[in-house]
Amino acid sequence: MDSARVVLDLEIGISEQRLADFSAFLRRAVPSYEEPGGIRVTLLRDDQRPGRYIERVEYVDESAFELDQRRVAEDEHMKALLAEWRGLLREPPVVRVYRSTNFA
Repeated sequence: MDSARVVLDLEIGISEQRLADFSAFLRRAVPSYEEPGGIRVTLLRDDQRPGRYIERVEYVDESAFELDQRRVAEDEHMKALLAEWRGLLREPPVVRVYRSTNFA
């Protein structure tokens, strides 16, 4: 199970007026998000719904996901980044967690 990849999708809404601020924030924050290693962050735009995005956080395995969840809960720098991130959103994010599975 530990080798299963974990994907965290955060469905978010950003107003057009805040998009430049949000982009600047991500340029500054993503290196901190990815710092422990085994984490990759991307932003996907929804072409059918203007102002809607998926911020995708991919973890190489369950251990990387669990360590990052602890870091988000305990690290003051991460708490500050997430508070700033929430302040840029139109509404609370919709959070979905996916794990890779064997289909054979």
